Amino acid sequence: MSNSPKAKMSQVSMFSSGQEFANLLVSSDLLLHSWFTISDLRNHPYLNNPILVKVYPYHSNGAIVAFVSSPTCTLQKEMVSSEDLEGSQSPFDFISTKRNPHFSVNKAAITLFESLLNELSALKEQLGNVSPLIITGVSLGGSVASLFTLWLLKDNNKRPTCITFGSPLLGDSGLQQAISERPSWNSSFLHVVSNHDPILRSLISPTNAFAGSIPQSCIYNPFGMFLLCSDSDCSCFEEPESVLDIMMEMNLNSQHQDNRFLAFDYEQVLELLKHRVIFKGTSQLFHYSVDQLQAGIDLQLEAIGIGGQQSSNMNPLRTEVKQRVKESFDKKKDAFDPGKKLNKMKEAMAWLEWYKKVTLKEGGYYDSFKRSEYRGRDAVKSRQEIVKHQRILTRYWKTMVAEVEKMPQREETAFRTRWLYAGTNYRRMVEPLDIAEYYMKSGNTDYVNLGRSEHYKKLEEWRKEDNPSGSGNYRRKSVSLTEDSCFWAYVEEAIINSKRLREGSLEEKENAMAYLVKFGGNVMTMIWSYSVSSEIFQPQSSFMNWWQEYRQDILRCLSNFPLANYMDNEVYRSYA
Repeated sequence: MSNSPKAKMSQVSMFSSGQEFANLLVSSDLLLHSWFTISDLRNHPYLNNPILVKVYPYHSNGAIVAFVSSPTCTLQKEMVSSEDLEGSQSPFDFISTKRNPHFSVNKAAITLFESLLNELSALKEQLGNVSPLIITGVSLGGSVASLFTLWLLKDNNKRPTCITFGSPLLGDSGLQQAISERPSWNSSFLHVVSNHDPILRSLISPTNAFAGSIPQSCIYNPFGMFLLCSDSDCSCFEEPESVLDIMMEMNLNSQHQDNRFLAFDYEQVLELLKHRVIFKGTSQLFHYSVDQLQAGIDLQLEAIGIGGQQSSNMNPLRTEVKQRVKESFDKKKDAFDPGKKLNKMKEAMAWLEWYKKVTLKEGGYYDSFKRSEYRGRDAVKSRQEIVKHQRILTRYWKTMVAEVEKMPQREETAFRTRWLYAGTNYRRMVEPLDIAEYYMKSGNTDYVNLGRSEHYKKLEEWRKEDNPSGSGNYRRKSVSLTEDSCFWAYVEEAIINSKRLREGSLEEKENAMAYLVKFGGNVMTMIWSYSVSSEIFQPQSSFMNWWQEYRQDILRCLSNFPLANYMDNEVYRSYA
């Protein structure tokens, strides 16, 4: 594998750990390259421009886009909300997600971004085929670099990497959480911070940089990875609350209590990094035991000069950071990963497929499951085994659907496409068993509206969105699994309505006839398109029992009933 900087940068997407990512950037000299572009841009005349942007070539096909704000720029504590942004020029409405529809960002950063909007729009088009693409900036220029990176991440297939130096925190917890929902976005940001940078005070929160109190909802929160540097070493952290705590402590220990944006030079810090190993960040700690994890945090904090040789039990910051990282560790360990349980789900589906095959001569899959309680011990034991696998699959897919629903739209669409085929097979295989259990309980009616689980509705909705025109119009053979997973619920309702047609009041008979006409039309459509399984015509199936039980009533009341003609003439015998 090539060791060139370009080759190393092409590997960025392979790394999920903050430590690995940071070490990769340091070993590629990219941090120094980024800082050199900033140093060069700082020497350009600002004229009347509050912020400068320039594209620098980086290897054969790469580029570094640098942002530098004027020394006259001042950091404002005010934020602007996502609702206010909707009426402005800023194109950041896409950041909102279902779980985090509201967010706020620093007003000064947004104002600077908008001042460059025309230039950045043209630049965005020019950078489409550039790889690797690095966006960098210092101070408020770093905030604008972060905004530009977010804009690129919206629809740029080649993921940019954003490197900021001494950049103020950009937004509130809504912004942080919305970005954290997209792991590939969050890992695109590396913020380098020195404990000697006087802007450190504004990095923490405006409540620490300005007089007066600000509501909790307006406090700034970090996102991405933070490379926190001292004279002796550096550490990489990702857990947001830990980053805030550590930067607070770094601020208290700092000799710089000046609010001005002094031009701190990161070159010496970056040269030091080349000769140091970056300590492991929290994102990698889930590979270790809790004891190892806590020992690692001690090393991280000592590396940046926090806590000294004090026992961790005597240092409140260490104790708090450890607790937060442990919570992050537990959360990542328990996070839902659909790939982890894939083999178990395949095994459960194999059991159901076996059950469907061996019960074909017993009226079919649906009816064998429905009647097994009234048959021999072996049938009951088989049913219990099937119920176990039914429950395993249902828990899995309920969790899957819930997780997908939380995702931002682009990630949701990609995830749905990847898993839709498996989800459709699950729905068609397992929902008939749920329908059987529902109608086995006396008095239950209208499964579709009263008994159907939301996760089945979502899986069906996604299938229709993926294939709005339908499929199977040119089949010459029936499907093995009936496409409409609610088919047996329609049959059960046909049985209920046929009883009403025979014994009900005048109004009940009218409603029953209307239902049966609709039911018959739908069944014939399924038959003509071969989208219903041939097992519905098995002699002991609920569908055949319905027809045999109510044939005379249906023929008498619905003489022009296409399904009645189809069944009465036994055309179904040729269906396969």
